[in-house]
Amino acid sequence: MHVERLLLASMLSAPGFAATQTLPPPSDYPTRVVRMIVPRAPGGLVDVVARVYAQSLSERLGQPVVIDNRPGGGGTIAGEAAARATPDGHTLFIATQDSQVLTPILRKQPPYDALRDFTPISLLFTTPLYLFVHPSVPAQSVQELVAIARARPGKLTYASLGVGSTQHLAAELFKSRMKLDILHVPYKSTAQALVEQQTGQVDINFTAGTSHFPFVNSGKLRVLGSTGLKRSALHPQLPTMIEAGVPGFDMEPWYGLAGPARLSARIVEHLNRVTGEILRSGPIRERFAADGLEPRPSTPKEFEARIRADLPLWTQTMRDAGFKAE
Repeated sequence: MHVERLLLASMLSAPGFAATQTLPPPSDYPTRVVRMIVPRAPGGLVDVVARVYAQSLSERLGQPVVIDNRPGGGGTIAGEAAARATPDGHTLFIATQDSQVLTPILRKQPPYDALRDFTPISLLFTTPLYLFVHPSVPAQSVQELVAIARARPGKLTYASLGVGSTQHLAAELFKSRMKLDILHVPYKSTAQALVEQQTGQVDINFTAGTSHFPFVNSGKLRVLGSTGLKRSALHPQLPTMIEAGVPGFDMEPWYGLAGPARLSARIVEHLNRVTGEILRSGPIRERFAADGLEPRPSTPKEFEARIRADLPLWTQTMRDAGFKAE
């Protein structure tokens, strides 16, 4: 699992993998407002980044790019809306690992096929998750949290953005690896989960949102670790979950840009090119770095390959962890 991830990461970060335009840009696109469907509520990390990206995209396309927030369902509510949209480039989708891989695996009847019903355009960025706890949980390390959870089976709770979300999967993998009994509390938004955790309504949260860190500084939350293979460049003092004694815990969610199936190659290539320009620009890279994000511009084929590699990988991982489709 780690070898496959490292190989794919090296491919996507290699300079030679930048998109090269071979088709002329479309002269008739866009002709009106472009809608960008985001599978998160306003205010969360994905929403904020989508808005920053949409502003830059609007400047390059010469038309407004408006955000359409469709939270819930582990990303499938937004994904279904995007899959059913007219494939003319005026509806785009911030595709997430939740919406394209994790949630469909956990659904006996997913509302769409992540490969057949979408046109991949480009990966956008990757980010680790962070493990936050409320101060009422007296754990100063991951291993202390494990000890407390084992001493209080079924008493601690964790937040997520619903079944199949990265937060849900991260917490369930943590439970599986360490043989813990912790209760799941789903929310519709990162902001809602943050408010509930600050007040002690939920104990644990694996999330990418750097919105949580100011509350660590004020003592309202505590952060114990990060979930990538390497330590976070934004918070290098935090151990990875593997360093903290959780074997095989490697999770670094990705986000990308997609459209409905049958989107024209000319529009895809144009969007891929301008997206690469946006993600490689200094101001955007600095803005993303402030949130602990690593820009990952890719070709459409590389984005599709990422999804194809993730589907069997996480299907097996979930099966090994005892997940069952619902």
